[in-house]
Amino acid sequence: MARSCQLTGASVRYGHKVSHSNRKSSRTFQPNLQQVTLRSDALRRNFSLRITTRALRSVQKHGGLDNFLLHTSDRELSREALRLKERIRRALGGSRSRAGAAAPATSAPASAPESA
Repeated sequence: MARSCQLTGASVRYGHKVSHSNRKSSRTFQPNLQQVTLRSDALRRNFSLRITTRALRSVQKHGGLDNFLLHTSDRELSREALRLKERIRRALGGSRSRAGAAAPATSAPASAPESA
């Protein structure tokens, strides 16, 4: 199984271990992956995912898996998360198709300035 987050796609990073004498040797930075089960209210089922603790905190902050996926931009999500996001959109009937999409503004007539 790949060492990457199934929601955000965060994976292994590479760098150097630097000693006191400034000698550099290669090392890897592993993501802090945890196996969690998250509930999708829109799809009415649980999903068992391997995600980073950072992603888990973001899911909790947004109030659940559905809200996290719907309010996160597509370029910040993994392919698997994008597929899940599309399934949630279809289950909701497209009512929350875009995060932050505002309703069309009604044009109100401009009031004339009062003269004193």
